[in-house]
Amino acid sequence: MSAQHDIIIAEIVKLLQGGSAHISLRDALKGLPPSARGDKPAQLPYSIWQLVEHIRIAQWDMLQFSFDANHQSPKWPDEYWPTETAPVDEAAWQSSLKQIDDELDEFISLFKKADIYKPLPHGDGQSILREALQIADHTAYHISEIIVIRRLQGNY
Repeated sequence: MSAQHDIIIAEIVKLLQGGSAHISLRDALKGLPPSARGDKPAQLPYSIWQLVEHIRIAQWDMLQFSFDANHQSPKWPDEYWPTETAPVDEAAWQSSLKQIDDELDEFISLFKKADIYKPLPHGDGQSILREALQIADHTAYHISEIIVIRRLQGNY
């Protein structure tokens, strides 16, 4: 691989993990009181829990799509958004965060090994590069919503 390719890989991995201009999900959630996870400030459609779960579900879908030709995506939008506003318990919260971390690591491993420009054989033109950029963009967008909610709650 070329030095330019290595630079692109490193920069996209940094973007996926939260760096430079983007905060990571873990940093955005640092110090969040458990009681604030299910709070929906006035006029906002989602709680922090619903945003975290949406990030988890969407990232899982993009990871599965990236390597499994038989993957069936959840029904949009119903199956991408949880109906419950708060996690049932601490274990559910931690499980969701762990799945996000583990699957991001899995995606990054796949990304580093892939021909990032080659269209996926089971898609309609998508490449692993497109999936990486989509994961990064989607997650960053919802992390910013989490920060806004935390600011409205007065705990950021």
